[in-house]
Amino acid sequence: QVQLVESGGGLVQAGGSQRLSCAASGRTFSIYTMGWFRQAPGKERELIARIAWSGGGTFYANSMKGRFTISIDNAKNTVYLQMNSLKPEDTAVYYCAADLNGNGRYHSWGQGTQVTVSS
Repeated sequence: QVQLVESGGGLVQAGGSQRLSCAASGRTFSIYTMGWFRQAPGKERELIARIAWSGGGTFYANSMKGRFTISIDNAKNTVYLQMNSLKPEDTAVYYCAADLNGNGRYHSWGQGTQVTVSS
């Protein structure tokens, strides 16, 4: 099993930046890919970006390109999401998740961290 703990959420003003962290523990050697997702009130959960656990190859959802950057520190077993030029519509609960089978399905999820962007 892999345990994931997000941190770094909070209240930020529009135009500001925030960096989220996701610390992984447990059987981290079984992780293929880590993803960042978000879910706004009344909306479906959406993928922001994903990163390969080994090698760091990245993918971004089209709507997320430009303002979001995913990165990884394997020494710390931590994945980051740097968010810039935040907008009120970025307000959501942000989750990290781990793909343990390499099939694009995420089996392990963190508890989520709330990001609120004020106008």
